[in-house]
Amino acid sequence: MKILVTGAAGFIGHNVVRFLEQAGHECFGIDSRTNYGFVPQAEQEYLFNERSKRMNIIPHVTDIRNTQQINSFVGTFNIKTIVHLASFPRQKVVQQDPVTASQTMVTGLINLLEAAVIHKVKKFVYISSSMVYGNFDSDVTEDAVCNPVGQYGIMKYMGEKLVEDYARQHGFEYIIIRPSAVYGEYDVEDRVVSKFMLGAMRGETLRVKGASEVLDFTYVEDAAMGIAQATLSKKANNKIYNITRSAKQQYTLKDAAELAIKIAGRGSIEVQDRDLAFPKRGRLNISSAVEDFGYAPTVDVEEGFRRYYEWFKSSSYWQNKL
Repeated sequence: MKILVTGAAGFIGHNVVRFLEQAGHECFGIDSRTNYGFVPQAEQEYLFNERSKRMNIIPHVTDIRNTQQINSFVGTFNIKTIVHLASFPRQKVVQQDPVTASQTMVTGLINLLEAAVIHKVKKFVYISSSMVYGNFDSDVTEDAVCNPVGQYGIMKYMGEKLVEDYARQHGFEYIIIRPSAVYGEYDVEDRVVSKFMLGAMRGETLRVKGASEVLDFTYVEDAAMGIAQATLSKKANNKIYNITRSAKQQYTLKDAAELAIKIAGRGSIEVQDRDLAFPKRGRLNISSAVEDFGYAPTVDVEEGFRRYYEWFKSSSYWQNKL
């Protein structure tokens, strides 16, 4: 199968490419290689280079906001499935530049959907977010009412509805994936788990914004495997799936900070008020993914944090920084 992965040089995207390649599929990748205005240039170049070494393809530098580029790419390579990961990565980044974020998350998505219609793509896989639920308690299922809080979640939910409507009008299959709190090797520093781990390794004070806030921390390879499995599953067509760790043991932000300190052997904690720009969240229910295509996350939070720590220790870039 000829599969286009957008955001293929990204943190999750390059892992999705790896799993699809391992399953024997021909992958094509595009990526704008943007730093979203916050990733230092040296870090960005290091991560893109290291991620690229782990794939068999070199992603084309392409901007999904460019209608002509997208149409040409999908048509030239006779793409049959699109896995769409390219996006602004989270609420904080969207808030800093909502205009550019909307151009990527909405206009870029419509460009891809239009290209899918023109070139008769058979399946469109849209990577959404648990943020579409808004405030939720643990064990939330995919049929829960969505009431997103903040521009990121609102745009992700808008994207879901656009995908569903295009599929309804034009007859292609779709799958919507909702990951949550993905972390692990080859991520940028400016994310919660990265900040906790690197802060602890530096012996700094970790600032926990809401000690009791629960996140469904998901190791990146588990998330990417779930996306690949859903993409290749006929049973998943025209459905929505939570793809998270969903462990019985819930982890709060304070738990995560304490675990980073335990692994690094250094650091301290300062508890602050929770960030009201983010909804209250919990653990997601993944029973549909388990039943429909055998999704089985294997890396628990403690093991995942430890793997991330060992990667920082083995990385020449981060050793020089530390």
